Order: sequence, then C-alpha cells, then structure tokens
Amino acid sequence: MTLEQLRIFLAVAEQLHFTRAAEALYITQPAVSAAIQSLEQEYGVKLFHRIGRRIEMADAGRLFQLEAQKILDQVEFAERQLRELNNLQRGELKIGASLTIGNYWLPDKISQFKQQYPGIQVQCKLGNAEEICEGTALGRFDLGLVTGDVKPVLKELLEQEAIGTDRLRIVVGRSHSWFTHPQIAVEDLLKTSWVMRESGSGAQKMFEQALDDWGVELSELQIALVLSTSEMVKAVVERGVGAAALPELMVEKELKLETLRAIEIEDDQRCDRAILEIIQPIFKLRHQKRFRTQSICAFEKILMPELQDSVI
Repeated sequence: MTLEQLRIFLAVAEQLHFTRAAEALYITQPAVSAAIQSLEQEYGVKLFHRIGRRIEMADAGRLFQLEAQKILDQVEFAERQLRELNNLQRGELKIGASLTIGNYWLPDKISQFKQQYPGIQVQCKLGNAEEICEGTALGRFDLGLVTGDVKPVLKELLEQEAIGTDRLRIVVGRSHSWFTHPQIAVEDLLKTSWVMRESGSGAQKMFEQALDDWGVELSELQIALVLSTSEMVKAVVERGVGAAALPELMVEKELKLETLRAIEIEDDQRCDRAILEIIQPIFKLRHQKRFRTQSICAFEKILMPELQDSVI
C-alpha cells in the first residue's frame, strides 16, 4: 500500500466518482481505477460498489476511509515538521564548550540565537577541552568550542576552524609579593607556588606550551594545588595562594577591582626586553562527516562575525 493509493482512494471516497477524483488529483481516470482495483485485489475486499455509472461506499470502504485519513493526516504533520525544521521554526542544537568560553562568552551568543530562532531547542554542555573534543568526535555535540590544539587522533574526524584568539594572564592576589611588582623575569616563575588546572584543560595546555617555549620545565614549578575549574583557581589565588594562569575574560572584573593583578613576563634574552604573551586560537569544531543542519549553519553565522579577529 502506497501513500499515492491512499490519496486516490480518499479522493474517490469524497467525490464518489472516478473521473472527478482523477480531475481533482490531476491524473488520468484509468490511473484512478487501477489504484482502487489494486487495493481491492491485494486485500480481498470491496471498497466501492459500482452501480451503473455511479459508485457507493462499501462497508470496508467506510472503515478504510477513517484509517486512511488518519495516516495522511499524520504524514501531513510529519511533512510540516520537516518544513519547519528546514525553515528553522523548530529543531535542536547541541553545543559543547570549554568552561571559560561557556561561562563568559557563549551565553550572549546563545541569547542572540534564541531571539532569532525561538523554536530551536539549544542544549549546551560545559567541560574541559579534551572532553569537548571527544564529545564532538563521537557526535554528542553538533559544534564544539575550545581553546588550544586538538589531539592528533581526533584531527582526522574533526573539522577545526579558528574563530578568534584566547589570551591567558598570569595573576596574583593582593597579598602576593608580585602584586606591587607587576613585571618579572622568566626565571622568577620558579620562585612562587602555583595553582593549576587539571591536565585536560585548554588553559592548562596553553600555559604548559608557553612554559616550554620559555625554556621552563613544568616539573620545576612549585605546584601547590591542582583544581578542576578555573573559577576555583581564581578564588584560591584571590585569597592569596600562589599564582595562576587564567583566561583574560575571566579575570576582567577582578583586575578592574584590583583584587587580582596581572603580571607581565619580560623576555630578558632580548635587548628590548619584550613582554611575553600567552595567546592561542579558539577553535570551532565540527565532525567532518556528519550532516550540517540548518540550525548549525544559523548558529555558525552568529559565531563567526562576532568572534573573527577578536581576543577573549
């Protein structure tokens, strides 16, 4: 049984005339007759009684009319849903974001998206960069937003695009000796205790890469604490425990209030004593082989103009 046969049957049931049903459907009268005959032969029932030039509904036809109409109503509903999906009137978008991006930058973008497409349900999960990369590769997220590089084993699965940059600042609290000496040499990094993020964190990877570039071994640092979120790291450092490398966006308010001080690292190997910075790209991740829905495309349009060439 096909949907076309159901449509033909319902047209005949409404018109009680093969020719008028054919005209209503813009098909030939023999095609209508063949469809009804095929249904009757397939199921061994009489749907219509042929009485001279007119037809009447049989008992089986009346029962079938109710069920056929339910089926076509459901098909019409499904078609309407598909059109609404394509027109961004409904749908779902799953986003994964590293903690700093998710807490400090992404809410505004999601708000913009919801204002434009209120029928799209947005699910957002925060985690460290490693979790977001793996989740995007496994299809848990339509889009991932992370800082730092992607594991080589995942690069074959993920399409990554730089959509901005992320800067880390080395910060200390008021009671720290560096608070009144905001410029230090690279070797001074070994003279304080540190509060770190866990190894899967994008911020931690950035800091470790910077240390390597500066010729400092991570094992040489005095690591006092390793914590699971940057918020915890900030709170501990603000209360006077050591130094930390934190995303700039995250400490903007504390720097203005002067409860934290950003410390600049001088490159004393150069005659101009340049300031060393920790900057890495922000990547938008998408699985290379998964279908790119209209919802994904619409959200990417909100992301790209706002983030391009920006620093967070």
